[in-house]
Amino acid sequence: MYAAVSFNVDRTDDATAWLRYVSVRADYRGEGLGARLCAFAADFLLDERGFERVRIAVNNPYAYHALHKGGFGFTGEETGIAELVLERPCEERDGRYAEGLERYLDRESLSEAERAFVREKREEGPPERVAGQPP
Repeated sequence: MYAAVSFNVDRTDDATAWLRYVSVRADYRGEGLGARLCAFAADFLLDERGFERVRIAVNNPYAYHALHKGGFGFTGEETGIAELVLERPCEERDGRYAEGLERYLDRESLSEAERAFVREKREEGPPERVAGQPP
């Protein structure tokens, strides 16, 4: 197995599914598997299972960028311990991309590598969306 994701129904809103525990095998990271898997899972949950929205909470800029590739967009909300909430569908996917990156730059705990990544991605703008396909 190269990548895995689980999901659950929101406890307070049965029209919302949450993706949880996205994991990509270490030697396959950086190849877009996580983004494609999450896009595939969201497509399945929206189209086959009938959910109105799919959300995920991410706590680092690498996951944030990957999920934007998967078609998710920042909602402007935070949850848990410094997690930004992303959602599909998201009409403002591209428009809010930089806003989420800015929130990461405000964190003292961000490593210098993460700061450099955020600055680079902020200059490049939102990533192109990838097609959802099982890895």
